[in-house]
Amino acid sequence: MSPGSAFASLAPKTKNLVVAGGLSAFVFGVYFYTMKAVGGSDELQTAIDKFESLKDKANGEKTSS
Repeated sequence: MSPGSAFASLAPKTKNLVVAGGLSAFVFGVYFYTMKAVGGSDELQTAIDKFESLKDKANGEKTSS
């Protein structure tokens, strides 16, 4: 009995549920992986904060001179 014949012997609704479950698992896996990869780094926020502090420092030096 080959692995493909086990799937072929299932009822059509069961096959649809198996395929839907597999696709859903894949989609949710990609979504959570992407959210973790994107949300794991605050490089942009760090760069913005550094720019703001440099800008404030430059403005402070101009007003005190």
